[in-house]
Amino acid sequence: MIIAFEGIDGAGKNTCVSALEAELLSREIPVARLAFPRYEQSVHAQLASAALHGEMGDLVDSVHGMATLFALDRAEVGGDLADFDTDGYVVLLDRYVASNAAYSAARLGIASQDVPASDIVRWVEDLEFTNLGTPVPDVQILVDVPDDVASGRVAERAEHDESRTADAYERDGGLQSRTLEAYRSLAAAQWRSPWWTLDNSGEPAGLEAAVSDLVDAVIDSKDNG
Repeated sequence: MIIAFEGIDGAGKNTCVSALEAELLSREIPVARLAFPRYEQSVHAQLASAALHGEMGDLVDSVHGMATLFALDRAEVGGDLADFDTDGYVVLLDRYVASNAAYSAARLGIASQDVPASDIVRWVEDLEFTNLGTPVPDVQILVDVPDDVASGRVAERAEHDESRTADAYERDGGLQSRTLEAYRSLAAAQWRSPWWTLDNSGEPAGLEAAVSDLVDAVIDSKDNG
């Protein structure tokens, strides 16, 4: 099965993916893992990164242009993801198509309650799933934290790691807040597949318990799938 972790910058998606991966492997369940954008491997992701850091003129101002670059990054490995799924792996993804939908809707200022049915979300859906053939995830997990907690994590990360300087999206607190609401709207609508919500704003022990419950749910879904 393909599981996509979604959330705003600083939500802790990587932490949650790592915790779930470790728990699945401890139960001898094969795991494949990938994070998007693939800045080290994909020219499309590299162009998107350059735009986010002010190196591509006004490209970053184009919602559709940026969304297309991120979509092409995923399309490059869509066949690999489908193969892993067919071979019995649990495929864990740090960001996926819903991130394109949520950020695009937030950039256009679409009211959260209108996000799932908006033109831009339908456009992203058609572009990625229909035109480019990117596999639809079996489960999508919203890593939900208050936007002020996430922004604090982004700032701390940039302070301690010069290579992870905040980009244009991360620096825009208003965008992060709107994107969080867009994600919550997509999750409430169960957009494209079942959504689960994982609260990562509390103590590590709470996250560990939530991940353990998540593993049980993944195994149950896999066995009944």
